[in-house]
Amino acid sequence: MKKSGFEKMALHKNKNKGSYEDQKTRSNRFLVTINIMGSAGPIRFVVNEKELVSGVIDIALKSYAREGRLPVLGFDANNFLLYCANAGFDALSPLEPIGSFGARNFVLCKKQVYSSKTAPQSELVSQKSSGGWKAWLNKSKSFGLKIVSH
Repeated sequence: MKKSGFEKMALHKNKNKGSYEDQKTRSNRFLVTINIMGSAGPIRFVVNEKELVSGVIDIALKSYAREGRLPVLGFDANNFLLYCANAGFDALSPLEPIGSFGARNFVLCKKQVYSSKTAPQSELVSQKSSGGWKAWLNKSKSFGLKIVSH
């Protein structure tokens, strides 16, 4: 027996919909917005709520590179930290699922790498330049910087 176009469409629609149990076992997907430090704008993509933070960082880096954005960041997710844009200053654990934080907006930052030689030097520089704003102003004048008042 030949089926009408409407019957075929209804049958096809029901096949794709799946049962209620199938929909319950599927995990939720949501749109994340990731701002990358130094980049012009955010990256947006859909992730599974059970995706690990490390996987989201990896996806963000690949999307960033695919779009040809600058500055070039590389592909090693271990060199980056992901933060919730709205909450706290602690980086998210790379082994936690992204959906467990209840956030949709994130900030991706490159990890700061300090070598044992550069850290003490920066402390010495900060101790030497403790003259304050007056010392800075005097140095600026010596370099020919003119301060114009209104």
